[in-house]
Amino acid sequence: MGPPGTGKTLLARAEAGEANGPVSSISCSDCVEMCVGVGASRVRDLFEQGKKNAPCIVFIDEIDAVGRHRGAGLGGGHDEREQTLNQLLVEMDGFESNEGVILVAATNRPDVLDPALLRPGRFDRRIVVNRPDVKGREGILGVHTKKIPLADDVDIKVLARGTAGFAGADLANLVNEAALAAARQNKKVVAMTDFEYAKDKVLMGAERRSMIVTDDEKRVTALHEAGHALLAVLLPHAEQLHKVTIIPRGMALGLTQQLPIDEKHNYSKVYLMDQIAILLGGRIAEELTTGNLTTGAGNDLERATELARKMVCEWGMSEHLGPLTFGKKEEQIFLGREIAQHQDYSEDTALKIDAEVKHIITDNYDRATRVLTEAKPQLLQIAEALLVRESLDGDQVRRLATGEPLDIETTPSAPPAPADGPRDRARDTERAPLLSPMPPKPLTQE
Repeated sequence: MGPPGTGKTLLARAEAGEANGPVSSISCSDCVEMCVGVGASRVRDLFEQGKKNAPCIVFIDEIDAVGRHRGAGLGGGHDEREQTLNQLLVEMDGFESNEGVILVAATNRPDVLDPALLRPGRFDRRIVVNRPDVKGREGILGVHTKKIPLADDVDIKVLARGTAGFAGADLANLVNEAALAAARQNKKVVAMTDFEYAKDKVLMGAERRSMIVTDDEKRVTALHEAGHALLAVLLPHAEQLHKVTIIPRGMALGLTQQLPIDEKHNYSKVYLMDQIAILLGGRIAEELTTGNLTTGAGNDLERATELARKMVCEWGMSEHLGPLTFGKKEEQIFLGREIAQHQDYSEDTALKIDAEVKHIITDNYDRATRVLTEAKPQLLQIAEALLVRESLDGDQVRRLATGEPLDIETTPSAPPAPADGPRDRARDTERAPLLSPMPPKPLTQE
């Protein structure tokens, strides 16, 4: 290795054209000499400034970038990240009670942090900020909609129930998309239909109205989604049906959306069984009405199988295998943890697991087949309505499932609402059926 700064001097002279001769290369050792130790040096400078300005608060965002578990990298113990972490540990370990420097850090990957960072004396308090629950989402939506003119039909509680898993930024994006949707239609207020459109767009992507779907594919999609929707209404432990549509979004040709009544933190076995049956309902509806199978149920079968395997291997819900867990996850911290599953059971147990997963799937398949066979006329009515309107809400599907008319008839004595504003035009548009450009092929009960 040459004298300090040799590599930098040669590089600067070469760029400036001042070198006496051609500069063929810069040694790797010179480059390392210029870079290694920068992170540790900056950590020392940070804490020196903090002690000079005490009392103060030092905030480190995304601390997992430098605080990841040591010994999991490929550069041994001398790579730059580990040197930075070591210096951070040294600075935090030397605190005295009168120094007046408080260290606050944030991360969304606490599972990969080095244990030395989390011991008492360094980080004494851990505050977990979870995603907001129903009450939290309702409050956040109230804040973001405070300055937005809302229509009378907007129900913040319904929106909060339908946005499970949304963080604050997601809810802000939802309100923004709803306002944009209303502005594109020259509305003066944001209606509930705009929020429903924004929620579907955030969850599943924008509508693909330009996608060319043949009449046969549209008919199969309507039957498929009708099977999901009808089972969601008829099965006793299923979540409440919110909406079903055959408008393509993202990679899906149709969608059936369920809305939980309350925030769920625990899932019962009967609930999971009904969810598997609903996932299989689309394929069963195709088989019952057309006598044929399509590839549209691929994702449904994958999710149903994964759910059944978790019931057997993780949640101990198997009658034959008992309250045991099978399979231990291999956590490779350098690669992000949980990249593989270690088989800690025998081959005989593996065969029993496969048999039990198949048993759960086939039992729910047969149960869903019996329900849809008995309600085949309602299944065909829901599919017909989807072909005409393209989207149905949960109340409309429930009325069709019980033999009631699709729409609630208004009394003739009621005066018509004056259509003098954008809000009324939006409601009239919602009531009007969305007719398909070509008359759909009639569905006959086979």
